[in-house]
Amino acid sequence: MEPKTPRRKLRRPEYLLVIDPTVCDGYGYCVELLPSNLSFDDWGYPMIKTRKVDEQDLELAYRAVKLCPKLAFKVNKVKSKDI
Repeated sequence: MEPKTPRRKLRRPEYLLVIDPTVCDGYGYCVELLPSNLSFDDWGYPMIKTRKVDEQDLELAYRAVKLCPKLAFKVNKVKSKDI
């Protein structure tokens, strides 16, 4: 009987929001698309409430990236913990 080879642990990627405040002009499209992750600050600029994007909101997050007129909004894919 052959010894069992250890199974590799799968990693599910995480997606994190990034806003460059030096570039953002506060159009707010990203906040309208992702209200669970973003809100407006006192001056009307987007503010991150939760950086991690849930899988069901990922399509909206990428849409917000495309709609940002100043290209100040990004979604970064990072490796997450083992599952």
